[in-house]
Formats: sequence, C-alpha cells, structure tokens
Amino acid sequence: MYLWKCSGALALAALMACGGIAHAQDNDAENIRGASTGPTTAPGFDHPWDTIHLKDVKPADNMYPVLQRPEQDKAAAEKLSKLGKKPNIFIFLMDDTGFSDPGFTGGGVVVGNATPSMDKYANEGLFLTSAYSTPSCSPTRSTIHTGQNPLHHGILRPPMYGESGGLDGAITMPMLLKEQGYFTQGVGKWHMGENKGSMPQNVGYDDYLGFLGVSDMYTEWRDIYFNPEVALSPSRFKMMQEDAFNHHEVHCTPADKDNCESGRLIDLNYIKDLDQHWLKVSLDFLDGRKDNDQPFLLYHATRGCHFDNYPPDEYAGKSAARTVFSDCMVEMDDIFGAIMKKLEETGKLDNTLVLFLGGDNGPECEVPPHGRTMFRGCKGSAWEGGVRSSAFAYWKGMIEPRKSDGLFDYADILPTVLHLAGVPGAQLADKFPKDRYVDGVDQASFLIADDGQSNRRSRPYTLNQYFAGIRVDEFKYIWTGELQNSVVQKGDWGGFSGSLFTDTGGAIMFNLYASPQEDVSIGVRHIPMMVPVMSAAADYMKELMKYPPQFKIGFLSNNPPMYNLAPEARKAMQKVFEERGLGRANP
Repeated sequence: MYLWKCSGALALAALMACGGIAHAQDNDAENIRGASTGPTTAPGFDHPWDTIHLKDVKPADNMYPVLQRPEQDKAAAEKLSKLGKKPNIFIFLMDDTGFSDPGFTGGGVVVGNATPSMDKYANEGLFLTSAYSTPSCSPTRSTIHTGQNPLHHGILRPPMYGESGGLDGAITMPMLLKEQGYFTQGVGKWHMGENKGSMPQNVGYDDYLGFLGVSDMYTEWRDIYFNPEVALSPSRFKMMQEDAFNHHEVHCTPADKDNCESGRLIDLNYIKDLDQHWLKVSLDFLDGRKDNDQPFLLYHATRGCHFDNYPPDEYAGKSAARTVFSDCMVEMDDIFGAIMKKLEETGKLDNTLVLFLGGDNGPECEVPPHGRTMFRGCKGSAWEGGVRSSAFAYWKGMIEPRKSDGLFDYADILPTVLHLAGVPGAQLADKFPKDRYVDGVDQASFLIADDGQSNRRSRPYTLNQYFAGIRVDEFKYIWTGELQNSVVQKGDWGGFSGSLFTDTGGAIMFNLYASPQEDVSIGVRHIPMMVPVMSAAADYMKELMKYPPQFKIGFLSNNPPMYNLAPEARKAMQKVFEERGLGRANP
C-alpha cells in the first residue's frame, strides 16, 4: 500500500519521493505481467522443448555445449542396459531431396510421389522436424562422418571433376566404430574426396562399393541435350574422358590402400541401374550378417534423386507426377522399404538404430524437375529450405513413436552412435586431438528415453566460409545469407546462383513458427529473445577463434570472415568477446 497518492499537483520533491516509495514497494505491484490496461489472469504455458532459459555446458573444452538432462540420461541408460549387446547402425541418406518430398512431411501423394515405406517407419519412429544438414552435399556427408560442421572439417562445397579436397586426415565415424568392434560397410555415393587419404578404405570402411563423385559428373557432359557444347565436340568430349576423376563404379577395401578397383563405366545406360545395383549390395551384405553377432555400420547413400535422374524402365512414369524426379522418389521409397524388410528377415531389425536422412541438403532449384520444400531457399543457401531435412530415427521397441521439434544436427550422428557403441558424452573427447573441435552433440538420450527432449540448445548455420546464423528454440538470428534472384532473374535459380550478403543492420531474427518463409523479421520488437540468441552466437564465435576453421575446398571470395582475419585482428576481437561479450550472458 502506498503512503500517499501521487498526483499532478505534487511538487518536484514530492514526485521524486513518490517514485522512491513506488520503487521501494515493488512487491506490492499489481501489474507485472499483462498490458497497460491491466494485469492478465492467464497463467501461460511452458513447453518441455523450450531451452532458451536453460544453460548448456561443454562436456570437454573441444566439444559443443550440451543441455544437462540427468533424469532423461538415466531413463535412456536403463533401456540400453537391457540390450546386452551393441546395436547395429543403418544410415540411409538420400540426395537433393527437399523437406516436403516424402509423405510423412506433407508431400508424398500430395506432390505426386507416394512414399508408403518412408511414411510407415517415420510414423513408428521419432520424426525429427528440426533436423539439419548443411547447404550442399559434400559438406553434409563430411559432417556425418566427422561430427564437425563445414567450418571445422574444411569441406565447404562439393569437389568436382578431380578437384582436391576431402576427408584426408580426419577422424571419422567408421574409424571410431571399428575401434569398438564394428564391421563398417559403405554403399553408394561417396563424394568426400578421391585422393588417397580420402578414399573410403583409408577413413575406416572395411568395404565400400559405389562411386566416388556425384551423378552429373558422369552424365551431363555425355548428354547432347544438357551439354551439347561438350557432347557434340570431339576434342572437348575427349578432354572429359581423360579428366582426372574416376569414371567408374568402384569397390574399395583395405587390401589396397592406394586404389579402388574400377568396375563398370558409368554411362547414360548404367546410371539408370546404379541404385538397384546398390540395393542388391546392401541386401547381400545383410544376408551375410544373418548369423554373425558382430555389430555393423551400414551406410547406404543413394544416387537418387540428384540430377540427372534417368529412371530405369520399371520406374519411368511410375509416379503420379510422371517426372524423372518423382519417379526417382518412388524408387527410393521401394529401396528403403526393401532394406528394412531384409533387416527384419535376417533378425537384425530389433537391434538396429535406423537413421533416415531424407536429404543431404535442400532441393536443387537450379535444375528442374527438382524437390520441394515448405521453407525459404534451396540447396546452396542457409535458409531453412536449404538445410532443413526430412529425417527420422527408428529402433523397434526402443524408440517411442513421436514427433519432436528439438534441434538435431547431422553433426550429432557421430557422438550419438559412438555413445551407443560404448563411448558416451565427454569420453568422446579422448578420441580427438585437443585442438580438434567436435560440433556434434550426444543425442542418445533424446532418441531413446520415452518423451526425450533434444540435448542441443543452439544450432549454428554455416554458408560457404561463413558462420551465418544461429537458432535457439524457434528463433533464428542471421547476419549472413543468400539472395537467390539477385544476379539471375531469368530461368531457374537457386542457392548457388545468387549473391551473398555478409552483414545486416544487426537485428534480423525470425520466429520460424510464425514465419517459416523467413520473410518477417522480429528482431527489433522481440529484443528480450534476440539478446540471448545473440549471446549464443557470440559463444560460438569465440569457439571459432579458439578452434579456427579449416578451408580444404571452397568458393572464391573477397570477404574473409572475422575469425579468418589477420592474427592480430582476430586476437583483438577475441579479447572483446572475452572481456565484454555480446548480448546478455546465457543462463
């Protein structure tokens, strides 16, 4: 209760005194939450997936911070303790498919390519609605294999036509799984470098059959419609035939560390059959493991549906859309379903974690027909459409069927499967040199515990050589991005054909629930949320200064990012962050 009532007639001293009395009696305030017209009676709601008010902690100095969820960890550990053996790992990775292509994300029949197998297992597993790849394929594949985002593994874009750049020198998931007693089988598209140190048999695979590059490297220059300037020029065609990339399907084993055995030449006929051949390889592998108790990793990376799609005769026109892309989606659904059926037939399904990754990036929008996404942007950009993937985790009897919008980065795959293999949490740091940063988060308890929540509070976005933005909860704060039609206004354009902005006015933030197209900034109006998100960005910027990025292969640019400046400037900025920070300190 106030001692007296303030009024306009009071003298200045009385006004000051009145302000002092009001300040001293804050506990008696009647409208601390509501509007100027009065307090609200609504209690409001907290949601279990909200994390912006929580503090995350680094398991080790060279590891990304993790939310502390002791009860969830305990529940997951109790479920895992009943297994008595290490689980198999099956990773199914598609190429250039968009978030909205499968039925379980709202595509499927709606867009003319039914996906009943994908939908079945997504609905029986954990549908990860905020699962993230990188903007393009080689960076994503390398992120899966290293637990690092592109700034730390250094593969910033796909190497093409014999370019150098790859996994050489990396510590990889198959390497670490082999140490834990796993047999490691890879099938399909590689595209993480063709030099000796980057070949599958030298980064941890016991056996790998597939191709080392990417679909269009084998086809576009052969096709008189796509590249007539090459296909109809004998000298240019000969140049491509002699170019320094492997033109064949290959088989790689540790028996030959220097080379992979070349199989069939990949021409405009064999390109149609690759995915069916690779299916047979995976099915034969599973048949061979039927009576073998050794745990295994099966990494199956499809050719489909990267352009150029040449469906085999049995799938041409099979989709309702009757495009080569949708025909490919129908084929990929059949392939996934066949592998899942074989896991069940061989008695392995009950002890296998299945990670379905419905795209190594968003849809490739420069080359139609292509995939679809409900979000802004395409492959090559860090907009949600370029990096949000259709993904789910399935483990019969272990993962409770549900959906979660908790953050999951493809970098999380390595720490998660290593936990299941026997190297949980901070123990993973012992497997890496102290100067090598692990961007992935151990999500084993998120997947396994009933109603588990993500262990990741924030997720950085990278774009070429840039740290471009960060997400916490539904809030995405950005300062570097891509304007897709800023250079090319005619024809098809997407993530690679636009221009980049490397700075904004400083207050661009999106609520991804209210604006999934990222076209309404809320930064200025919702500053109470923007400040802690900015602080999370500053925390990761400090990590980049302490653990500087690698640049093995990237695009030409005139603009080095802050953490790649001259050492003196970098040290000065690091001091600013350490002494003054940016934004409000996280909880």
